Amino acid sequence: MTAVDRQPPVYERGREAHYMQADLTDAGHAAAVMSGHDAVIHTAAIASPKYNPGHVIFQNNLEATYNTLEAAERAGVRRFVHLSSETVPGFSYPKRYFHAQYAPIDEDHPIRPQDSYALSKYFGELLMDAAVQRSDIACVSVRPTWVQWEGNIERSLGPIVRARGTDRSASFWSYVDVYDVAELLLLAATADAPGHHVLYAAAADNAAGLDLHEMVRRNFGDEVELRPVERFDASGISCARARDVLGWTPSRSWRESLDDDGVLLPEVRQRLDAGTTGVQLGLRSIS
Repeated sequence: MTAVDRQPPVYERGREAHYMQADLTDAGHAAAVMSGHDAVIHTAAIASPKYNPGHVIFQNNLEATYNTLEAAERAGVRRFVHLSSETVPGFSYPKRYFHAQYAPIDEDHPIRPQDSYALSKYFGELLMDAAVQRSDIACVSVRPTWVQWEGNIERSLGPIVRARGTDRSASFWSYVDVYDVAELLLLAATADAPGHHVLYAAAADNAAGLDLHEMVRRNFGDEVELRPVERFDASGISCARARDVLGWTPSRSWRESLDDDGVLLPEVRQRLDAGTTGVQLGLRSIS
């Protein structure tokens, strides 16, 4: 296994992972790190449309994806996992507001992105379509919703828990636990799933912990079609396709970290302060 980033590695635990410092927007760098690998999980990107000029986001994200995918194909890599985004349909950062047509949202929802970030991720998915047409590489594009871990969940989801579903949400109050995402990425990198599959990643429940249909009606009226859910507090994004294609189901909930007022549970805060969470241990190994 090889980790790749633009920044030099930082080792703090005495255990060095195989690491190469490279800029994947450079085709030569992408080719240099690819040899000898069976699968690629491509997560490199500017991960928001908020803090960089649009052309910088689009150029960085699309060039890195194109170069890495091309290098993987030439090196005979069998599986390519592309970190796409829940923003691809376009209603997360629109300049002209619109919202999803139905809830829960799924992979069949129409695609109408307006911002450079969503466009870069959508074009990345199109690159996967092209790759599987011209070669034997198998591709999975994972669209994670709002990723949470112990270090950000109180700040991110606490206000939503306390709002009790009174505020609108572009993704209908969806989120996902980082450890569930990691398990999905591993499945995507090892499964026998030819072709290109686009899969959402979201927790089974919503961040408000309330009836999804009732919240949608309260905030969007009859403008959003309500579709069947498996539980009353279901996520606003469906992960049924990830289950059907890869056998993945999310198993973690915000309730394991926060109380009913959105405050971090004492035992979780203790683990966070001690630096013993899975994410922290990973970051200490290589960053």
